[in-house]
Amino acid sequence: MTWFITLAGANGLMAVAALAAGSHALKSRLGPDQLSWLTQAANFQLLHALALLALAALMKSPQNIALLSAAGWLWMAGILLFCGSLYWLAAYGSGSLGVLHWLTPLGGLSLMAGWGLVLISGLKSQ
Repeated sequence: MTWFITLAGANGLMAVAALAAGSHALKSRLGPDQLSWLTQAANFQLLHALALLALAALMKSPQNIALLSAAGWLWMAGILLFCGSLYWLAAYGSGSLGVLHWLTPLGGLSLMAGWGLVLISGLKSQ
């Protein structure tokens, strides 16, 4: 539970810093596609930082703690893979992932799977 609070803070800090850098320092250095990837990555990262924080609050109850914990780790994997690959594209341009282009959709699936586990947890709590 405390790991998710720590990870929420770290991801929130990084996402806000990325958005600020994109709006100021990097705006003139990045092309439109690169700036879009940076913004999309930071927005997804910030959204899931807040979700991790909410998840930590939900985990105070022992009910469905395993499902919620798995959801949190799937979100972290998704942040690293999905947002990380978009940050990479923002820094190095289209096609720079090469054979690792599958990291982006795998990260997206991880984010969705985490939300699916939250859904299952909610249904089991009814």
